[in-house]
Amino acid sequence: MCLAIPARVIELRDGDTALVDLGGIRKEISLALVPEAKVDDYVIVHVGYALGLIDPQEALRTLEMFEEMDRLQPEAL
Repeated sequence: MCLAIPARVIELRDGDTALVDLGGIRKEISLALVPEAKVDDYVIVHVGYALGLIDPQEALRTLEMFEEMDRLQPEAL
C-alpha cells in the first residue's frame, strides 16, 4: 500500500526542488512532475516527489483527518 500526503510549498529552490511543510516537518522534495507549483500551493507528496496539486480545502481536511486518527490511536505499549 502506498501513501501520499498533502504538503504546503513554503519555498521554491534551485532546479525542480522545493521545501514543503508536512504537518510541522519541513522536507525538500522534487517538483519535477509538478513544475507549475508555487509557494503556498498544496501538493500531494509520495517518497519525496510531488505528484500533483491539491485543493487547499481538501488538503486541510485530509491533514485534520490524520490528526484525528493520531489522537484516537491507543498509546503504544
